[in-house]
Amino acid sequence: MMHVSLFITIYILCIAVLLGAAFGSFLDCMAWRIAAGESILKGRSHCDNCQHVLGFLDLIPVFSYVFLKGRCRYCGKKVSPESTCCEILLGLIFAVLVYRFDVSFRTLRFLILAGILLGLSLVDLKTYTIPDGFIAAGILGWFMTLPGILYEEYGESLREGMLHEALYPFLGALMLGGSMLLLSLLFDHILGKESMGGGDIKLFFMTGLYLHPLLLLFHLILSSIIGLLFALLFKQRQIPFGPAISIAALTMILWGNGFLNWYIGLL
Repeated sequence: MMHVSLFITIYILCIAVLLGAAFGSFLDCMAWRIAAGESILKGRSHCDNCQHVLGFLDLIPVFSYVFLKGRCRYCGKKVSPESTCCEILLGLIFAVLVYRFDVSFRTLRFLILAGILLGLSLVDLKTYTIPDGFIAAGILGWFMTLPGILYEEYGESLREGMLHEALYPFLGALMLGGSMLLLSLLFDHILGKESMGGGDIKLFFMTGLYLHPLLLLFHLILSSIIGLLFALLFKQRQIPFGPAISIAALTMILWGNGFLNWYIGLL
């Protein structure tokens, strides 16, 4: 039985990696089109150098890049490894989330969030903006998975489930987003310039929905630390804050409860 269970686990994780890689490829393409002002619904993928339309064999996640040795099949010029990196990254994130939370509606919720965070981070890195569509998709994903989580984890205890899975997260997210808005307005007044983009504030609210309210302060602190590290690493005064918030949110989802228990144990 142990071998059967191990086989099923490996099989499910492989499926998670493949799905993550496929979505990673799509999200990178979507981010590139948004940044370039192109439609994400019309037109086929093409080589950035020769503009040749790519076929099925050119679009297999990871494998196409490896087999073609990082070059375009048609013009022979090197292509950016960005898409392949996104495919590998999201594939690994999907596998870790499935392994951590098993096959469940909560896992589905976090998979949706991971994809959205990757997409908006890519756009933010290219344009220093976070489109509202990503925020709306994140909020919609949270609402859509709520009934499944309530049924799966709470059963007949619907009132308790609504408190812990709907009311408390919403109030916590509202408090986090509202606090960041007030702080942003205060610093804008003191500095005489914009201190934080509106997209970042909306992102804090959206990610706050997915986290336990007790983790929100740690989420904010970790986001700030990662953002500062990015600024020091790239030696820029202005950096896109979306990736830092996204990394902090996924970190809190995966290891936040363990960290919280360790912190409470110190008190």
